[in-house]
Amino acid sequence: MLVAAAVCPCPPLLVPDVAAGAAPEMDAARAACTDALGVLAAARPDLLVVVGPAGQSGYGTFPQGTPGSFRGFGVAVDVRLGAAADTVSEGELPPSLAVGAWLLERTGWADAPIEGLGVGERLAPERCTELGRATGARAGRVALLVMGDASACRTVKAPGYLDERAAPFDAEVARALGAADVTAVQALDAGLAHELKASGRAPWQVLAGAAEGADLSGALLYEEAPYGVGYLVATWS
Repeated sequence: MLVAAAVCPCPPLLVPDVAAGAAPEMDAARAACTDALGVLAAARPDLLVVVGPAGQSGYGTFPQGTPGSFRGFGVAVDVRLGAAADTVSEGELPPSLAVGAWLLERTGWADAPIEGLGVGERLAPERCTELGRATGARAGRVALLVMGDASACRTVKAPGYLDERAAPFDAEVARALGAADVTAVQALDAGLAHELKASGRAPWQVLAGAAEGADLSGALLYEEAPYGVGYLVATWS
């Protein structure tokens, strides 16, 4: 059963070495992520699953100890999804899960075993719900760290240029996640989310599936679009 969730953005810019001179611009987001992970720890889960968007090569599950890296972004920073395990993983974390692993390392997570789950950004809402239900049933007390960004079309300098639909879309996402509104999250328009380059849509809908019947309360800790991309942090507990 799902007992807590933290929703965090997944830009590699969260990692100061990647952001370099722009690192201070993400300080508030990092602080909010730290607070959100504290909510997960306080829930005393039996299992933590880190869920994030992934390309085709990053679909599926990743066991504890799977490595990740930010070398593709020009910095020699390596991470691992929790403590090294007895079995050696053959894969590598997709970038969204590598950011999640970095957040967990940064906060010294040692409160429960960890697994990763890479989700296709185009996964249909009903499949996300099914996947969430299955994930929530993995242990008696499950926590989720859900990685994903809102729209990337908030300004003319944003990766997706300016789209007038982006701000209203992000506002509804922030409202739904801040209120732990399962129905509203499940109702997010997958086609619109894709057009607005909102990478978090599928992971958020996995969360909604896991939260069905859990009666959790939500809190919105952070909501900004510093680079024309919507970043938000929320907790469900």
